[in-house]
Amino acid sequence: MYLPQIDDERTTLCNYLDVQLDAIRASAYGLDDEQARRTPLRSALSISGIVKHIVYCMKQSLSGAGHHEYDQPFEAFAASFTPTPEETLDALLGVFDDVRAQYTQMCREGDVETELPVGPMPWFGMDEARPAKLRYLYVHHVEEFARHAGHADIIREELDGATAGELLAAVEGWPANDYITPWRS
Repeated sequence: MYLPQIDDERTTLCNYLDVQLDAIRASAYGLDDEQARRTPLRSALSISGIVKHIVYCMKQSLSGAGHHEYDQPFEAFAASFTPTPEETLDALLGVFDDVRAQYTQMCREGDVETELPVGPMPWFGMDEARPAKLRYLYVHHVEEFARHAGHADIIREELDGATAGELLAAVEGWPANDYITPWRS
């Protein structure tokens, strides 16, 4: 939770992004590879798939701030939700951590007034890249990461009953209190 405080725009955006990335990473806490690949809901989403997709989003930002460098952007986007057999949970989390460090640096140091191409996004009827400011990308990622952190919460609760607060408490080593007890599998 990014608790209320007085920060500038960049710090606020970056802190919100960090909180969502923390939640996504914590959703994998204590799972083995098989559990992380399970799709217990009606969708094809899994914890591993969400981690892989968020890595895809961060990498796209780092390689042209959201410009898709693929010949088939929809296919690359769709594939970003499904880990290959070689992409184990441990491997995905390692890549997540590495890319997150680069992404966080970009967030903390990038000029929010920088113009950049974003897209195309043919799944939304946008077949060409459009100009936007880096600020747009950060705000979009708050939305994107929060959406998938919520998906991960629901998937994890369906898998074994763990909730986001319990998982974050376990990952961060917080002591139990009247509201949250760290998760134990």
